[in-house]
Amino acid sequence: MDHIPTPILSGIRQRCGACGEGKLFKGYLKLNDACPHCGRDMTAADTADGPAFFVGFGVLILMAPFLFLVPMSPLPIGLKLLAMAGVGAVVTLLCLWLLPAAKGILLNLQLHHMAEEANFEKSPETPDR
Repeated sequence: MDHIPTPILSGIRQRCGACGEGKLFKGYLKLNDACPHCGRDMTAADTADGPAFFVGFGVLILMAPFLFLVPMSPLPIGLKLLAMAGVGAVVTLLCLWLLPAAKGILLNLQLHHMAEEANFEKSPETPDR
């Protein structure tokens, strides 16, 4: 029995949402034009800034307590600066680590649901209300 991949799990694995095998990216965040395994067209979807938005806010929500507690701690200023640099490094590395998976999820969801750019022009078949 063939396994039908889910868009979310395939996106986390950075694989094609149609076949679950082909890689989505040919670079860090550079998309393949088509799936190398099944040939699915990847140019129809555009995630824009969505992945960066979700990853950035998610990581900052997780790290916010540290960003408030470190400056208020009774540590000497040198250790506070070192701790803040460490928190900054953790935020940066978490964002860089999560960004490809978030882009893969949003791309696979767009392709799965055949999402396209909104078109608000009135078509001739649409009756007036």
